[in-house]
Amino acid sequence: MVTIIILAAWYAGAIWLNSPQAAEALTRAGKPWGTMDLIAHTFTMKRPVLPTPDQIVVDLWNSLTGYAPTSPRNLLFHAGVTAQAALTGLAMGVVLGVALAAGIVYVRTLEYSLLPWIIASQTIPILAIAPMIIVILGNIGLTGLLPKAVICMYLCFFPITVGMVKGLRAADPLWLDLMRTYSAGGLATFLKLRIPASLPFLFASLKVSVAISVVGAIVGELPAGAQAGLGARLLSGSYYGQTVQIWSALVMASLLSVVLIAVIRGVEVAVVGPIIGRGSAAR
Repeated sequence: MVTIIILAAWYAGAIWLNSPQAAEALTRAGKPWGTMDLIAHTFTMKRPVLPTPDQIVVDLWNSLTGYAPTSPRNLLFHAGVTAQAALTGLAMGVVLGVALAAGIVYVRTLEYSLLPWIIASQTIPILAIAPMIIVILGNIGLTGLLPKAVICMYLCFFPITVGMVKGLRAADPLWLDLMRTYSAGGLATFLKLRIPASLPFLFASLKVSVAISVVGAIVGELPAGAQAGLGARLLSGSYYGQTVQIWSALVMASLLSVVLIAVIRGVEVAVVGPIIGRGSAAR
């Protein structure tokens, strides 16, 4: 029911936004036209203000099936380029976030000195900092994938850090006492108790971070003048007024995020499930 309401509102919005251009085009054609002609034309314009869902679906289908996956005309090619940057940045964000979380948990001073700066870092708009990152890294010879990955890392390390701080502190106090009873060192406690206890929090953060990372990769492609990636596809569509192409790229970006979140969910089930099962058996 909700889908039907959204589609109806979408088509109504397309009629409303496209009707001025459609009326002008019909008038220039010099033929008599009525309301139904106007509505029909708003749904078939080549460069509409708001494309209809069927126009977007057709454009996506033509792109995915009409060209080889390695062709720049195929959105899978651009999605792959964006996914590469997003996943690289996510991996870098995981390393940074876990390291910061471990420092905050084990060094009490860092919680009061470092955590406020971590929070403050997220108040800077990414659209403002992305060109700076690209220019700075470009001046030292780092171009291509790495600047985009750094932007993704900047966006996604925060939820990972916050989630891991909570997760590393979620270990059962009785188990911590048991580890001390067996004279386990700090590293052994960290690897065998705190890390397993933090995995549910880590995967929850990862599902948020991977979607943010896709956004960061797209933003990183815009000021870099990239020739490949969903951001480049959006940019070329805006240059040439191809609104259907822009919306197709947006839908593909959404689908990419959904697929990556599903993959992380699958890994979570495979990794966290057995650990939770062993923990329940131990109790």
